[in-house]
Amino acid sequence: MNQPESAKAVTASQTTIEFRGGKALSALPILFFIAWAIFQSGLLGISATGGLIVGMLVGLILGMLFVKGDWKEYANTVFEGMAQPVAVTAIVAWLWAGMFAGTLQVGAFVDGLGWLAVAAGIGPLLFPAITFLLAALLATGIGTGYGTVIAFVALFFPAGVALGADPVIMFGAILSGAVFGDNLAPVSDTTIVSAVTQDSDVGGVVASRFKYAIIAAILSLIAYVIASAMFSGSTIAPEVAEAFRAQTNPAGLLHLLSMGVVIFTAIAGRHIIEAISWGLIVAIVVNLVFGLAPGTDMLVFNVAEGGWAAATFGGWPLVEVVAAADAGVGGSLYDGALGFAELAVLILLVIAGAQIMMRGGAFHALEDWLLGTVAKTVRSAEMVMVTVTASINAAITINTAAQIAVAPYIATIGKRFNINGYRRANILDANTSALGYIFPWAGGVLVGYTQMTALVEQYDWFSTDMVVAPIQAWPWVFHGWLLVIVFLVSAWTGFGREYTTDRLSNRSTTS
Repeated sequence: MNQPESAKAVTASQTTIEFRGGKALSALPILFFIAWAIFQSGLLGISATGGLIVGMLVGLILGMLFVKGDWKEYANTVFEGMAQPVAVTAIVAWLWAGMFAGTLQVGAFVDGLGWLAVAAGIGPLLFPAITFLLAALLATGIGTGYGTVIAFVALFFPAGVALGADPVIMFGAILSGAVFGDNLAPVSDTTIVSAVTQDSDVGGVVASRFKYAIIAAILSLIAYVIASAMFSGSTIAPEVAEAFRAQTNPAGLLHLLSMGVVIFTAIAGRHIIEAISWGLIVAIVVNLVFGLAPGTDMLVFNVAEGGWAAATFGGWPLVEVVAAADAGVGGSLYDGALGFAELAVLILLVIAGAQIMMRGGAFHALEDWLLGTVAKTVRSAEMVMVTVTASINAAITINTAAQIAVAPYIATIGKRFNINGYRRANILDANTSALGYIFPWAGGVLVGYTQMTALVEQYDWFSTDMVVAPIQAWPWVFHGWLLVIVFLVSAWTGFGREYTTDRLSNRSTTS
């Protein structure tokens, strides 16, 4: 999801909206939404995405009441925010990933994973740790953490839960893998944006950040094994687990070819949409050629019985005659894409709220204050860089959007203290990658939750008490937390710190 051009569009925004009460009131829509999300999800235990949409809409309306003069500019800024490429890019990736994961799902890939786990003797103790590793590898290969979350929640999550792994730990492991890939993948949009905005090359940025990522990853791997040993929260009945083992099927592993096509084409430099499209085509062919799923499992037109259409097209491929109440379109392509419709609306509104905050000046006022009063030494400057990126990510739930918004300030602070571009890019990317998958209202968490709720309809044995609410997941995203901690410690101790003159000295020595 290479979209570095969008950085110029956002940073070019000027403060053009004035609020009664000052610049701070421009943050009202986002702050209201966060308070709504905490109340709805944290206190009431309601994780409905539709409710969050209403919260964001009410926040935008409240913000408008404090605008000085004509409200037209405020309304235009809402549209301007919703049209940001970062939001559209994320939504498009969800649609493609949803279709791909759904098609692998009807092709018995989960049964294949279950067979492999049983054959290899992998139980609930190791399944979350292995899931973290594989999710990290996939996310690093294809460069999209959101796509990885969708695929792994659809495929690995039910297999792990059926084999007795704790659902909450499983979800945390998947989110952690997405964090790792978003942070380290050369083709990740966050990697590219962090490098471009800090005047650094992508290859050098990836090489220099490996030491931070691998420390957090090793500790996370150990933590998932320990957590799985200490907590056994699986609610699946023994007879259901046994039934799942009985239906496991090695033929489902043929879809490793489909996933391999996606990873290979992404690594080869193709756009993620192209890579997933090729994987989807291969998955459909594998399903049909090897009899893993009929065509109607992937796309079906359900025509109402008794009508002209039923008499004319009944019996055609991909057409089924059903009762009038069941008429419609179905299959993995339809369900996989449409499952994220509500979440897409929410993300567009959140980005609109963030744009209001930037055009109103609250965002810039906060960073100017930090720059002028807190960042006095190299250590305090780096601590500010870490904390300000974390704060912005709490408000803007799409990590790439948050990264683009804060990038100019990270560059300004870092250059003032002669901090190397690689170091600045690493601090910027680590926090935006990590926290985009931790906060309960973050896009990465919500997309996983949305995919998870669909499992209730897809598996007879998967009950609603196995669905992990977004508010439950945040403590278990070990790699995300550890990555933030690694950079806090690094900023405090100076571990890995490089100055611009260090790189210049190295070039001089080697020339």
